[in-house]
Amino acid sequence: MTKLSNTFGIAMRNFTAWPELPDARALVDYGVKMEEMGFDSLWVWDHVLLGVEPSFPIIEALTLLTAVAARTKKIKLGTGVLVLPVRNPVLLAKQLSSIDLLSEGRLILGTAAGWYKREFDAMGYPFEQRGKIMDQNLEIMNRLWTEKMVDGDYPPHKMRGSVMEPRSFQQPRPTILIGGYVDRVLKRAAAMDGWLTYFYTPQGFTESWNKVKGFAKEMGKDPDTILNGNQLPIMIGKKSEIEGEMNEWLGKEWDYASWSQSTKDSAIMGTVDECVAQLKEHLAVGVQKIIFVPYKYQMDQIKIIAEQIIPRLRA
Repeated sequence: MTKLSNTFGIAMRNFTAWPELPDARALVDYGVKMEEMGFDSLWVWDHVLLGVEPSFPIIEALTLLTAVAARTKKIKLGTGVLVLPVRNPVLLAKQLSSIDLLSEGRLILGTAAGWYKREFDAMGYPFEQRGKIMDQNLEIMNRLWTEKMVDGDYPPHKMRGSVMEPRSFQQPRPTILIGGYVDRVLKRAAAMDGWLTYFYTPQGFTESWNKVKGFAKEMGKDPDTILNGNQLPIMIGKKSEIEGEMNEWLGKEWDYASWSQSTKDSAIMGTVDECVAQLKEHLAVGVQKIIFVPYKYQMDQIKIIAEQIIPRLRA
C-alpha cells in the first residue's frame, strides 16, 4: 500500500477563475518541475462543469495526470478528489488501471460522492442517489481489479464474464482514499484505505479522524493501518502584509461545505518559522500527508515550501 506518513505533496492549478483559462501544456511542465523540486506527489482537482457566474474553467483530471505520468519518473499522481458517481465505473476502472500501468504504480485515487447538483444534472446522474451510486461504483471497480472474472447485476451495469486485463501495476489495486465529511462518508473511508480531507484545522481533523479510526475498529480493521491526508492552503510572508490577499483568494476561488469543518481558517500563514510551527500542529494530531495548496500557485511560494519548510518538517 502507498506510504503516506511524513510525505508532502502539492496541488496543481488545473482550474482557474474566469476569464483566466488553465494552460494544459504549462500544467504538464509544472508537474515535471514539482518532481524536480522534490515533492513526493502531485494532486489534481476534479470536475467536468463547475460554476456559472463566475465559471471555473478546468482541465480534465485523468487526462492531465496521464500526460504528467508520461513526462515524469517518480512523483506520485493523486486525484483530490475524483467525483465518482458521475463516471462510468467500468470505463473508469480501465482508465485508472491504465494510468497506474503507465506510471508504474504511482497512482493514488482520492474520490468522493460530489456536491454540485448542476453538474450531476448535466451528466445525467441522479444527485439524490450519489451515495448509493458511489458505493456501487467502488464495489464494481474493486471487483474488476481484484477478481479474475466478474459476474453481477449493478443496474444499469450487467456484468457477464467481465474480465479486466491488464491489471493495475499496484496489486491488488491502487490505493483508494475517500473524501468527505459526514459519518457515512467517514465509515466509507474506514472501509477503504483511508481518508483525504480539505482545508481542515488540527481540531477539526482530530474530531473526524477519531471517528474514522473508531469505525475501522468496529469493522475489525487495525486503525493504525488507515491512511489520511489533508489539503492545506499556505502563504509565506509577514502575516500582517499577506493576510488580506490570502483571505481574498480563499473567498474567491474556494468553497466550504456548510455541513463540514472545512474552513479558510485552516490557512497556513506567516514567516517560515510560523508556518513550520502551524504545520507541526497538524502532524502532531496524526495528519500523515500534507498536500500544499500554495497561494495562487506562485513559484516563489512553492520554492520556499520545497527548500525551507519541508526539510524542517521531515527533520
